[in-house]
Amino acid sequence: MPYINKLDRAKFDEHLNKIEKISVKGELEYCIFKLMKIYMKDKEANYTELHSAVYACIHSGEEFKRRNLDKREDFAIEKNGDI
Repeated sequence: MPYINKLDRAKFDEHLNKIEKISVKGELEYCIFKLMKIYMKDKEANYTELHSAVYACIHSGEEFKRRNLDKREDFAIEKNGDI
């Protein structure tokens, strides 16, 4: 997962932190899609750029899974035993 420096984060966090709540999966998908559209706004819609937009979402999802869902799985194994 590529991390960006604190100065670059601030320009995005200023806006993203105004979102108080995303209630349902559809709202989250809408926000992600809108961000992808913003990313593509000044790019040519060729395979490489479109692929980059999609894989940025996939890699972010994988990082979220690694940091959150995998921990829950480890907890469940610890609590209930492995298969």
